[in-house]
This record gives sequence, structure tokens and C-alpha cells, in this order.
Amino acid sequence: MTPAALSRWLPFLAWPRPTAELLRGEFWAGMTVGLMLVPQGVAYAHLAGMPLVTGIYASLVPALVAVLWASSTRLGVGPTALTSLLIGASLTGLAEPGSAQWVQLAAWMALLSGALQLLLGVLRFGWLLNLVTSPVLGSFTQAAALLILASQLPALLGLRTTWHALAADPSLHHFDLRATAFGLGSLALLMLGRRWRPSFPTAMVVIALAALVSWQAGFADADGAVVGHVPSGLPSLYLPGWLSWDEFGALTLPVLVVTLVSFLETASSAKVEHSRGGTRWNENQDLIAHGMAKMSSGLCGSFATSASFSRSAINLYAGAQTGWATLFALVLVLATLLWLTPALYHVPQAVLAAVVVTAVTSLIKPLGMLRLWPISRVETLIGLSTFALTLISAPRLYWGVLAGLVMNLSHFLYQRLHPRIIEVGIHPDGSLRDRHLWQLAPLAPHVLALRMDAELDFASATALERRVADELAARPGLRALCLFALPINRIDVTGVEAFMRLRALMQSRGGALHVAGLKLPVQRVLERAQVLHAGPDLHTYRTDAEALASLEQPPEDSACRPLAGR
Repeated sequence: MTPAALSRWLPFLAWPRPTAELLRGEFWAGMTVGLMLVPQGVAYAHLAGMPLVTGIYASLVPALVAVLWASSTRLGVGPTALTSLLIGASLTGLAEPGSAQWVQLAAWMALLSGALQLLLGVLRFGWLLNLVTSPVLGSFTQAAALLILASQLPALLGLRTTWHALAADPSLHHFDLRATAFGLGSLALLMLGRRWRPSFPTAMVVIALAALVSWQAGFADADGAVVGHVPSGLPSLYLPGWLSWDEFGALTLPVLVVTLVSFLETASSAKVEHSRGGTRWNENQDLIAHGMAKMSSGLCGSFATSASFSRSAINLYAGAQTGWATLFALVLVLATLLWLTPALYHVPQAVLAAVVVTAVTSLIKPLGMLRLWPISRVETLIGLSTFALTLISAPRLYWGVLAGLVMNLSHFLYQRLHPRIIEVGIHPDGSLRDRHLWQLAPLAPHVLALRMDAELDFASATALERRVADELAARPGLRALCLFALPINRIDVTGVEAFMRLRALMQSRGGALHVAGLKLPVQRVLERAQVLHAGPDLHTYRTDAEALASLEQPPEDSACRPLAGR
């Protein structure tokens, strides 16, 4: 096997040769990300309803698999807030959070989602990412961020009861004020740290200080909500038991949405990385790598992972150049698993909630959708509908993104089925423009001159034929149809049949079809269909100028001209 082929199957072999200078920079970048990865992994495991140690598992093995096989080696792979929320919300009602059955279902979600991503990457279906537009994803993300905030507020504020009970009997006795102090104090420090220096491992410092204060104050002994015992040691192979068909059915939609949303998270980070590096993003290779990472997470008894935009940005900000930075970060995660998990015992759960809240506040941009209104009112309404449906459908919030996807595809199909077709006239500047919009004279008497700004295929052919039929019915004196075809890049079987019917229609009226500016791919298809042969009922021109000159001549002087490739 050649080195190029070997590097294709094992992308890490193409990493640059390590030097002392390179490794020094990669070490410090890796330490920066590693110090963020551990506290976020624990916090996101709590958000997903999983045992806290699984957040560290998801930060180790999947990140190693992803960095070795991905084309984007500087992404912060591991647990993320959005994916963790989707997992926790999807499994609500199916099992008790943290139970063995819950872990089993979460592991199956990771395995199924990873297998689906792996399959899509092998089949080179990365283009499916284009089905989700920015308004849909942005609206879903903001709604999910609000739901994350709502889910973390009780722990952040030390609320011992439900919001309903608090509203019925407002009293400070419903709050653990010590937990409130830990939560709000940690939130303030984390916010200040993010504003002061984003690359500084504020989360790890805050958690360490909170654990020390909690231990000194005897917070756990006084029935305070703390992390508690977190087992140490490497993860072992976890083979989840077989589920019933009903349980598999209940996981189908969540798995699809986790697959889609998690890889869109990856895409948003990968595009930033490759745009800065001036390289081309291989989305199919990243699908394969992150699919394998998810599957490895499931086999560790953990939950689905993704690429964290915040950790990826910090990695780039800290100067990471290769995957070596991620390997150094994983050494720190490994050391935590082997020796440092007992130090997490006294960490208040309010502090973990503060870590999550700090991470998701950057996702909330209340004016983002309103800025889209001048650009596209339809897409803005689709985004707002996605936002509202995500909130309404909670905890089954995946219905929000699915509804947004359906609305977006419906809008796309409507646009394809209703292409822009205009009757053109000569503008004073010499260009061909919409005759009715600009109040221009017809190109020539008894001539209908149309331009369709779309492909001539199954979606647009009917609209073109309908427009021609309506114009001919309204203006019986028309004898020539001129189609300015330069915007038409492709034609399919339905388009060819429509072309034949238009030619036959004009012939039956004693007139002719004029076609200007056919591009080479369209011309070849029509020639293979044998519908472009010369005749008195068909006139073809290489350019719009030739067509205009011919239409100004008397009908008997027009002649069929050969086409040149475009």
C-alpha cells in the first residue's frame, strides 16, 4: 500500500513530524483545553442524566479516536451542552436518570448515531448537511440553550422543591442558601474569567476553589448537594443488552436528531478551523471519525459526543497547530481518571450548574432572528416557528428541529416549483430586464420573449409551459416564442419533453420557437434526444445579441443558426 493510500485510511500518519518547538506549543495548548474538558465533561454528564464519571470517559476515548481519524484535528471533541440536553430530554420517561437502564439506552443512542454517521461518511453523504439552513439550526440552538438554562436553575439557585411549590408558597426556606452562594458566586467568577481571558482555565480553578471551600465548611456533611463519589480507573468495555423493538422505535427520532445536530456542531467548528488554516474541509472523513468516536463512547458505557465550539475556539486561540495538542489534553484527562477523581467529591452541584450555564449563555442571541427579517421574511418565520416548536415540544425537543427541517424543505420545493419567469425587454442600458417591472416595450411585434432563471427540469417545466399557455391565450396574435436560455444550467427528461411540447405548440400556431444561449450540457442533452434538429419551426442562436438581431428582421429572413458549445 502506498503512503498516500495508507494516510487516507490512517490520517494521523500525515501529521507533521514533531519538533521540540512544535511540541512545546502543543503542550500548553493541550493543557489549556484539558483543564476545561474535565469540569465540562462532568457537568454535561449531569445534564444528560448520566453517572458523572461517564462525562470523563466521553472526554477520553472518543476524543482520541476522533483526533486520530478526523481531517479536522484541532476540534475539541467530547461532551457538549446541546447533545447532552438532547440525550437527557429524549430519554425522559423511558428510564430513571442515572439508572442502569438509562445508561443502556444512552449507550445505544451513541452506538446507533455513530453507526449512522460512519455509514454516511463511507457513502460520501456529507452533502446532507446542506439540508439544514442557518435560521433553522440557530433557532433550535437558542431554544435548546433556554431549556438548558431552565434545567440548571434549580441546582444553580439551590432550590430544594419544584417551581410550582415555590410559586404556591414563596419562601427562602425552599432554597439552600449555601448552594445559592456557591452557584451564583461561581457563575460570576466564570463570567468574569471568560470576559477577562477566554483561554484561561477558569472552570477548573473555580471548581478547585469551590471543592476546597466546600470541604472546609463541611457542606457535604450538612446534607449539601455535592458531586459525591466518582469512581477512578480506566473505562472497561461495555456491551449494552439488547433492547425491545418498542425501545428501539422510541430511540429512532432522537438518534436521527442527535446525529444531525451533533455533526452540525462539528461542521460549525471545522469550517472555522479550515478557513483559518486555508485548507479544504473533508466532511466525509470527519463523519467517519466522529461516527467512530460516538461508537467508542457507547462501548465505554458513556453517551454520544460532538465537537464543542467553545473548546475548539480555545484550542485555536491557544495556538494549537496539530492533533498533538489534543493528545496532551487527553493525558491530563487520563491522569484525572486514574488519580484525581476523589478530589471531585466535595464539588457542589451548584458549581457544575454554573459551568453549564456559562457555556450556553454564548448561544443565546435574542436579536439574531430579527436581523434576518430584511433578508428573508419566510426564512425568519421558519426560524421563529422552529424556536417556538422546540420550546413547546420539550422534553421531546427534537420535534422542533424536525419541524423546521420540513418547513425549510417545503419552502425550497415551493421555490423550485415556482421559478422566476419574466418577459424581457431591452432596458435603456442595453440589458435584458423584466418588461413589465421596468415598463419596457416588447422586443418585436408578435414575439413572446421569456427568460426562466432556473433549471429546466421536472420541478420547473410545468411552470414554464403554464406561463407560455397563459400568454398565448391572452395574446392570440403571438407567433413566435423566444426563450433566452442562458440561465438554464441543466435539463432532465421532463425538461426535454416540455421543450418538445413548446416546439410543437408554436408549430401548430404557424410560428416558431427561438432559443438563445443554450449552454453545452443542455445542448448535448437536447441533441441526444434528437429534438434540436434544424427546421422552420426552430431557430437557435449562440448569443442573446444574435437572437435580438434576428427577431428585428422579417420572419422570412430568419434562419436556423448552428450552436457553439458553452
